[in-house]
Amino acid sequence: MKILYYDCFSGISGDMNLGAMIDLGVPLSYLIDEMKKVDIHSYEIAAQRHQRRGITGTRVEVVLHDNPALEHRAYKDIVKLIGESSLSGRVKENSLKIFEKLARAEAKIHGHDMDDVHFHEIGSLDSLVDIVGAAICLDYLKVDRVFSSPVEVGGGFVKCSHGILPVPAPAAAEILKGIPVKSGSVPFETTTPTGAAILAATVDSFMENIHFIPEKIGYGIGQRDTEIPNVLRVYLGQMEEAALDGDVEMQEAWLVECNIDDMNPELYGSVLDALFEKGAYDAFLMPVIMKKSRPAVTVSILCDAEHLKGIEEILWLQTTTLGLRTSRVMKKMLRRDVTVRTTKYGDISVKNAYFRGRRIKSKPEYEECLKLAREKGVSLKEIYESLFSEDV
Repeated sequence: MKILYYDCFSGISGDMNLGAMIDLGVPLSYLIDEMKKVDIHSYEIAAQRHQRRGITGTRVEVVLHDNPALEHRAYKDIVKLIGESSLSGRVKENSLKIFEKLARAEAKIHGHDMDDVHFHEIGSLDSLVDIVGAAICLDYLKVDRVFSSPVEVGGGFVKCSHGILPVPAPAAAEILKGIPVKSGSVPFETTTPTGAAILAATVDSFMENIHFIPEKIGYGIGQRDTEIPNVLRVYLGQMEEAALDGDVEMQEAWLVECNIDDMNPELYGSVLDALFEKGAYDAFLMPVIMKKSRPAVTVSILCDAEHLKGIEEILWLQTTTLGLRTSRVMKKMLRRDVTVRTTKYGDISVKNAYFRGRRIKSKPEYEECLKLAREKGVSLKEIYESLFSEDV
């Protein structure tokens, strides 16, 4: 499956997106020719090779000529302008989706009806080129799915037509609701409302970690020379369809292991307790036979990078091991939720697991079942059976 992946480590703007797309392989001539299908004039699209912090990519600039009439277009006029163009249906659809994200945000922030939001509030002519251009480039690439990393928004304040505003700008913050973000890498705005709207309208899923095979990489160069490269990185690649299942969550983790053949078995319980208290996802013991036919135990722990050092510290200080094995692994987990079922003995929480939109597994919470069994003076088996009894 062909995918596009936005790596927004330094945010995203409309011009950075166009630069990354051209750097990825969308011909500038194709973009210019397609933009001519929209009845707008008085601008040019310029692209040149540029560098930020040692990274070379493409910088795009929309060069404007005088056209004051465009400053007074309302959102409804933009919808009409795109609708009457000779762009393909898919490009029109994506262009309007991006503009709708912007218009809804601006309308909410400024207390206007969406149709009355004016063009100067959702961008000038360069924003129209950025947005329609984004849809044109996406259509050219013919990808099956679009993914993105969490989005860096920057920090500090930004100057706009409404004055000095905090970063992210209110419109960008509104658009990014429900999208994972990061902040504070630099004291500037790194994600503009236009960039946020492009992601919100076109990205299928935002992932911290993603596994795919990169085939092409493009770099869109931003306008600032910041402490981190002011660059948008975009990948074109292939991903297995199985990895796209919405009910299977993938998460990077660390596996820490050691073999122990000389420790008092009574200590293992307290060691496991300490590992879970330190943030282990899971910890378990496995009997093994070591060299010289010695019976031993393998201690295995799954944890995230944040808790790795603490987990290692527990093993160094609370076991007899002299060495550890650590490796990165990928966890795959079914989507889960918890529901409450009422039985003749009381309410019991049940954990459900889903695959391809269908619930495939359900499991009652053991501790709740055990507590009810003791309170009611019945066996644990009877509690379990009551969950599926038809006469409850």
